[in-house]
Amino acid sequence: MRLLHSPSPPPLLTSFAPRKTSILHKKASLNYAQKPLQQALSTGISLVLSLGLLVSAPNSILALESPSLLESSNSLNCPENEVKEVYTTEVSKVVSNERIVEEAWQIVNDSFLNTSPRSWSPESWLKKKDDILSSSIQTRSKAHDIIKRMLASLGDPYTRFLSPEEFSKMARYDMTGIGVNLRDVPDGNGGSKLKVLGLLLDGPAHSAGVRQGDELVSVNGVNVRNKSAFEASSLLLGPSGTFVNIMVKHGNCGPVQSIDVERQSIAKTPVFYRLEQIESGSVSVGYVRLKEFNALARKDLVTAIKRLEGMGASSFVLDLRDNLGGLVQAGIEIAKLFLNEGDTVISTVGRDPQYRRNIVAEAPPLITAPVIVLVNKKTASASEIVATALHDNCRAVLVGDKTYGKGLIQSVFELPDGSGVVVTIGKYVTPNNLDINGNGVDPDFRNFPAWSEVTNRLSKCHKPQGG
Repeated sequence: MRLLHSPSPPPLLTSFAPRKTSILHKKASLNYAQKPLQQALSTGISLVLSLGLLVSAPNSILALESPSLLESSNSLNCPENEVKEVYTTEVSKVVSNERIVEEAWQIVNDSFLNTSPRSWSPESWLKKKDDILSSSIQTRSKAHDIIKRMLASLGDPYTRFLSPEEFSKMARYDMTGIGVNLRDVPDGNGGSKLKVLGLLLDGPAHSAGVRQGDELVSVNGVNVRNKSAFEASSLLLGPSGTFVNIMVKHGNCGPVQSIDVERQSIAKTPVFYRLEQIESGSVSVGYVRLKEFNALARKDLVTAIKRLEGMGASSFVLDLRDNLGGLVQAGIEIAKLFLNEGDTVISTVGRDPQYRRNIVAEAPPLITAPVIVLVNKKTASASEIVATALHDNCRAVLVGDKTYGKGLIQSVFELPDGSGVVVTIGKYVTPNNLDINGNGVDPDFRNFPAWSEVTNRLSKCHKPQGG
């Protein structure tokens, strides 16, 4: 089983998904210099699932592996206590059907958070396993059908089975612009480091010499140790056709190499902005529409806000209508731009303590001007996180219609045969302790209010205790 985090989070969080020891992590010596690409295996990235997140790039994101990677190498002198990990995928032919079903069962048993009216308990789930495995499972398709029925019995519309083809498509997501997927892993000293989990075959990074398993050391001279995959991805982004310098360490104890990689376009800006004069020209309002939360969202929003301030904006409208979400971590980072240091952005709840987090702003806000957030029934997931963070911390009023109510957290797990399962592992709770999922968020005003009403409402607002 391999867990694809939510963009770790997962620290996403770069995501909210926990780090779990993968049975596919095997110790091996890595001889980087002499190992050509011999085999391509689909892999995934760290991510938290959100409406609008499941996208497919035009080319496959592939984890690159050679059987020779598992050979010992005398050319590298690694410390004996250094952990040498290689991400591998077992050949599906040698994996029993029973094992695949049992692993899917175990994932649910360890991590599933029940939010449906149906009762669920570890005891009843154990009985289901005993019933299913009481007889042999003859075919792979039968094993997959059993997993589908097993997950359907949970009554959770988001927990589902992924065929190998579906899992491969879900893994094709690159947010860096140079064709790499990054994952933050423990460095053995209490911190974290960034590993290349997947590569775009013949993409910019792969063509420049980056390989699966390499450690990303720096981006344009900025040390990325202890940074999240999301933070590093933001550093890697830039205009198509420009170059970014990266330092990579090949393997676990190989050489460190400086590589210039040409960026390619992978995302369009989701930000549109303009300055408006309202109330007979007495109020200059910076209007910003955010269509989705992708890897460019935070950077482009900061640019828009600064430009609008320079144009004289004294108040802001953030339009999140019809924004179904995207990268949850992007939403979290955007919310922090408006909050005071120490303010709670969102909290996560799950059965496993690793899924319980209280995420707060770590720095002063980019702006302190009053904000209106426009919402409607298609404002969902990451958009709801931003809206409630600003609302509950007395930074904004909500105007429009009740939001969608998508507040569950899913993680994607790979099974030994290349198939996978998406499992609900937690939920979001707002700073005011509101469970978003299934409830949505009510606006303060249905129609656009006068700015005097906005400032009056915010002046009487009380922040949550501890927020």
